[in-house]
Amino acid sequence: MDVRKVTDEFLKTAFDVECGSRASRQLGEIARLLTPCRGTSAAIERDREQIVFVASGATKLVASASDNREQVVAFHFGGDIISIPADGMHAYTLFALADSTLLIFPASEFKACALSHPAVLRAMLERTQTALYRCRDKAVDLGRKNAKERLAGFLVAMSERIGRTANGKCRIELPMSRRDIGDSLGLTIETISRQFSELKQAGLIVTEGRSGVTVQDPAKLLTMAGHI
Repeated sequence: MDVRKVTDEFLKTAFDVECGSRASRQLGEIARLLTPCRGTSAAIERDREQIVFVASGATKLVASASDNREQVVAFHFGGDIISIPADGMHAYTLFALADSTLLIFPASEFKACALSHPAVLRAMLERTQTALYRCRDKAVDLGRKNAKERLAGFLVAMSERIGRTANGKCRIELPMSRRDIGDSLGLTIETISRQFSELKQAGLIVTEGRSGVTVQDPAKLLTMAGHI
């Protein structure tokens, strides 16, 4: 797969910038293309901030602390842009939840390019604002909501991001494991499994295999998530 072709796709998908533009040429010169397989980590420099475009697939960003403690910071899917900090108070690793195609940019060079292209800069600011809102929502979830509300909120978010709605229901194919979900929500895998069972018993969701979830009543699940 050609890095310039993926860069053009990135600019068109993320910023609506035409292929072959000056921005495309500049970013193509600093981009690296990675294709991590499911279950492997992406080989990303850890001593400086990186910008990652998920061209296809799904990933999880994991922060590691002392005593082998880990927190899933976020899940990302095709079309998403990720800002990965340099290792500092925590070490960050990006894992592929499915076979993925990633475009990697050194953040400083990417930002310098964005400053020269208003469309890129404007779109980056909008995406940064969206990421900030998600972080705030997650802070509320972790600080004030119970286990059922956290899982319901997670499924609402996944419905919005990767769900397919038909006939008033929403089908989600979750690429992450139950343990990943627990590590994201600050809950044990046992608690996650129990909450899935309770949501099924309440008739709010139907599960199929490891990854399939159908939200039967999106409005009621939204209410259960504790949203206003």
